[in-house]
Amino acid sequence: MSTQTTDIFEERLDMMIVELQRCQEQKQLESCSKCENYIGCELRNKYIRAVYDSMSKGETGGFEF
Repeated sequence: MSTQTTDIFEERLDMMIVELQRCQEQKQLESCSKCENYIGCELRNKYIRAVYDSMSKGETGGFEF
C-alpha cells in the first residue's frame, strides 16, 4: 500500500475528528457519550469507521500498529 493511500485514511480521520469536536462544542458536551443521540448517531458512526479505516489502512482483518 502506498504512502499516498495511507495519507487518505489519515486525512479522512482528521476531518472526522474536527467534525465530531464541532458537534460536541455546538451541543456543549465534553463527550459523545453524554449526548441524547449517542446510540445511532450517523456522525459518530462515520468517525468510528474512519478510525477503523485509518488503523487497517483500508484492508479487512488485522491492524497495523
